[in-house]
Amino acid sequence: MMIYKEEIRDLFEVPDDYVLVHCISSDFALGAGIAKKFAQMGVKEKLMKNYPKNWEGHGYMIPVGLKDKMVANLITKEKYWMKPTYDTLRESLENLKNWVIAENYLPGGDIRPIGIQWKLAMPLIGCGLDKLKWDNVRQIIKEVFENTDIEILVCLYK
Repeated sequence: MMIYKEEIRDLFEVPDDYVLVHCISSDFALGAGIAKKFAQMGVKEKLMKNYPKNWEGHGYMIPVGLKDKMVANLITKEKYWMKPTYDTLRESLENLKNWVIAENYLPGGDIRPIGIQWKLAMPLIGCGLDKLKWDNVRQIIKEVFENTDIEILVCLYK
């Protein structure tokens, strides 16, 4: 059964067993908002190195493993200056859900033991610079993950 929580806490201080989730554009700009902090952690460098330039489209998810964290990059728009839609956000979340269900490895590369619950931590995705309404986004998250065994922690601003 899905566990959904909203807490006032720093996204970057959650335990390492959480996959960090955020929204980006397919041009991998990561130049503003919370995406800039992910870029400083090395996410942009890994995306640019491992995926061809001119990566196009939206509605998908690219996982990036860092030393101690796994980051799920939700591609919700093509260019950094565009705005996502609820449909592209939903598509990206569906792809995240499918990846989590299929994935058997922990961020450090160890095999995930059966019965260990996946944990996702995210900010108010799509609601900062992207201007989506949180009440709508929250509903989409709950609908997408409702029949899963995934824990979702939404980190509200301090």
